[in-house]
Amino acid sequence: MPLFTIGFNHRTAPIEVRERIVFPLETQRPALEGLKLQTGAEEVALVSTCNRTEIYVRGGEQSVTDRVRAWLASQSGAEGFNLAPHLYQLNDAQVARHAFRVASGLDSMVLGEPQILGQVKLAAKVALEAGTLGGPLDRMFQETFKVAKEVRTQTEIGATSVSMAAAGLKLAQQLFGDLHDTSLLLIGVGEMIELAATHFAAHSPKRIVVANRSIERGRELAQRFNATAITLQQLPEHLHEFDIVITSTASMLPIIGKGMIESALKQRRHKPIFMVDLAVPRDIEHEVGELDDVFLYTLDTLGKIIQQNSEKREAAVIEADRIIDIRTGEFMAWLAARASVPVIQQLRGKADQYRLAELDRAKRMLAKGEDPARVIEQLAYGLTNKFLHHPLAALNRTHGSEREALSDALEKLFPTAPGSPENQEQEK
Repeated sequence: MPLFTIGFNHRTAPIEVRERIVFPLETQRPALEGLKLQTGAEEVALVSTCNRTEIYVRGGEQSVTDRVRAWLASQSGAEGFNLAPHLYQLNDAQVARHAFRVASGLDSMVLGEPQILGQVKLAAKVALEAGTLGGPLDRMFQETFKVAKEVRTQTEIGATSVSMAAAGLKLAQQLFGDLHDTSLLLIGVGEMIELAATHFAAHSPKRIVVANRSIERGRELAQRFNATAITLQQLPEHLHEFDIVITSTASMLPIIGKGMIESALKQRRHKPIFMVDLAVPRDIEHEVGELDDVFLYTLDTLGKIIQQNSEKREAAVIEADRIIDIRTGEFMAWLAARASVPVIQQLRGKADQYRLAELDRAKRMLAKGEDPARVIEQLAYGLTNKFLHHPLAALNRTHGSEREALSDALEKLFPTAPGSPENQEQEK
């Protein structure tokens, strides 16, 4: 049964499009259940990150992919919007190769970034728990994790990976120089914020504050970096105190608007604010970047900066793709072998039917006292006739290219034995 991938990523869709359709972790299981029900697919998995939304499908008809596209277009963020120009579809071997490249960090905005492997593993785990994964597609994901590990251990693809947080740090240093006299605000407590906190805290800003919806979780992160915590509701009254603001929450709506920043700039007497928005959907309104004295960077702008410095890892990419191509071929061979199992079972069933019929006939002949040698000859003759009847009938009914195709199939199914006169003649 064929495999499909339908989705969009940072190459086909800008952040303005990607933020329209996002599936936070808590929404993925019901989304998968609804998707499987509406499309009739055998298996479904959903990978949703800041840089991509991809649906992996195992289904038997083209109509399944049409229904997946329709389901995506029906999501609330896509209403009244033409998503089609940003979508791509991959089939069969392309699906496996793409999944292997994604998990290995080859399809990331930051080449070789390690977070994506954990995100793909989590996507497979959610699909398993939702009951939408559990066959060949599940096997593909298990192979994906093995391939990603092989790529990371046998190539240098991740050795010089530059994270978004590290890129943001360099830009902040270009603006402020030494960060000792800056105040840093971290909004959110997720993995991206932890990574940013690690990079920036290493340069000892004079003050670090964590803002989060849950003050308890904010304090947990703050304690690790000798920081304090506030709630999101306190942002308007404290925002003017910070030189650097880094945000990455799971909010579906912006939490920092243009008006809030304008007010903060007045209190700062237009001292510049450096802002990094690592969220999708974005935490900071796009219009904020139009303000004087605001230096706003998003995932896309940081990604372009990082990409300019990625050429030196080209050799590692070539080696990683070589590994992936080999593993893709192996997985597709396994998939093809699995697909032939019903045919093999049918062939064995037919052979057993012939065997039992001729064996029963031979037993009856022996019971009548007939010569055992003649019974054995009749048994062999009967089996031969039964096995050859349908192939010979098919050859007699066909002509031209169809007969050539059948002849080729017979040669593959019953190859000439080594050392036979026919084979010796071909070798001359």
